[in-house]
Amino acid sequence: MPESKRKKVTRSRLNKPAEDVERLYYKGNRQKQLRAFVATVKLGTLSRAAESLFLSQPSISLQIKALERELGTRLLERTRRRITVTDAGEILYGLARPLIEGMDTLDRDFHARTRGVQAGKLTVAAGTSTIHYLLPDIVHAYRQQYPAVQLQLANVTGRDGLAMLRADEADFAIGSMLDVPNDIAWAPVYHYDPMLIMPLDHPLAAKESIRLEDLSPYGLILPPQRLTTHRMVDMVFQQRQVPYTVAMEVGGWDVIKQYVAKGMGISIVTSICLSDADKASLAIRNMRQFFPQRSYGVVMRKGKYLSAEARAFIDLIRPGLLNRDYDEPGHSQR
Repeated sequence: MPESKRKKVTRSRLNKPAEDVERLYYKGNRQKQLRAFVATVKLGTLSRAAESLFLSQPSISLQIKALERELGTRLLERTRRRITVTDAGEILYGLARPLIEGMDTLDRDFHARTRGVQAGKLTVAAGTSTIHYLLPDIVHAYRQQYPAVQLQLANVTGRDGLAMLRADEADFAIGSMLDVPNDIAWAPVYHYDPMLIMPLDHPLAAKESIRLEDLSPYGLILPPQRLTTHRMVDMVFQQRQVPYTVAMEVGGWDVIKQYVAKGMGISIVTSICLSDADKASLAIRNMRQFFPQRSYGVVMRKGKYLSAEARAFIDLIRPGLLNRDYDEPGHSQR
């Protein structure tokens, strides 16, 4: 080719519009586009996404712009200080995140499926009462069947457990919920009645029928306000417009039962924490007429790709639980 023509071709390529260059460079690289988009939404900024993917910020921006162009819609609204996900972006994020996470764990999950659950790591988030009263038999069975799996039980509050799920720091959580966020799937399994506990010689212990108003003169011993039980008790009294007082806040059901037995107050607890020994030292009445049942079950982030280790644990809680559809948001049935 003559030198003049060669220069002309080179010059024409250099003079192509920036959009054509972006389209040429990024077209067909859908996995990279989606990875950049998912990282940006998950981490909140282009700079954090670029850092996590070991790319420059302009590269992340170009990937997302190319993706928006190919899909024909705006996915992110960009301002100087923050990025807002559009409705279309939320839909794409829900579809793309499990795909990207599945690619990241493909090797591990492939070997787990072909060899069975032999190794790996499993992190389960749960509260103190769940770990203490509900999980021991399940964990014991899991350890016997899958001794090579590195199992971590993260003892956290419900709010912190949700944060761990959203940050992919836990595979799933087990516990009770009052409200189910739109991005969370809730599969209740165990149901327990609310119980009033009192000292054996308490005035209410002699009553055959106890009304909610009968509790007003006596101070309640409750868990801290950030926990579900305290919120549930407060909600019931407020809805029925019945006054009540909190004598003290104490963490841990065993401590609450001990303080009640010593005459320091009365309490509303869940039947999961009551043993035969407690029935000998406490006066107990079922309060399901006034307070909702507490349901405990599996809490998952929607779209989360569960490993073979996680599925094996959930199958011990209830076989076939993952085959049911718990993707609808709303309130827990309790």
